[in-house]
Amino acid sequence: MTNDETAEIIRRLKKDDKSALDDLFGYYYPRLHHFSKSILKIENEIDDILQDVFVKIWLNRQKIGNAETFNAYIFTITKNGVLNLIRKNLSDHTFRDQLFHRSVAEEYQPENQLEFEEIKVGIDQIVAKLPEKRQQIFILSRTDGLSNKEISQQLNISEKTVEDHITHAIKQIKRSMKEMGILSILYFYLFL
Repeated sequence: MTNDETAEIIRRLKKDDKSALDDLFGYYYPRLHHFSKSILKIENEIDDILQDVFVKIWLNRQKIGNAETFNAYIFTITKNGVLNLIRKNLSDHTFRDQLFHRSVAEEYQPENQLEFEEIKVGIDQIVAKLPEKRQQIFILSRTDGLSNKEISQQLNISEKTVEDHITHAIKQIKRSMKEMGILSILYFYLFL
């Protein structure tokens, strides 16, 4: 889709033309589905995520900027939807197992549950050594699945402070994991 075609669809959206949303759906759905599957690896939740994306596009149609940034805008909404789904399902062991086995190459997967638990214990020990506030924020984000906004409201700090703590926590965990020789599992834990 060219920028001119996108600009025309945006113009129609802003005039409440629902057929413009249909045009966007027809063009972007396959691309967003493939993109979502490349991150999530589990297909059964993708349609719900994409439905939410197009609802957000429709609800925020008056705020959509120009055609040049629309592609990045719709992919960012989709990525955030996928990451939110992952965070919300962290406590579901079946979901985590499915995601793990689809995300981590077979040669890097632990051979048995005992090995997996040993790695998890090692990571938990690393997290336990983080400064108290950083540890609390990291756990709220990665274990409890809260968004940065929810964490900032709960702890009465800015979202930027939350982001900084998470970024520093990930760097510190990555360094420690590398020293422990378990960097191959890094993606699974830090992405979640």
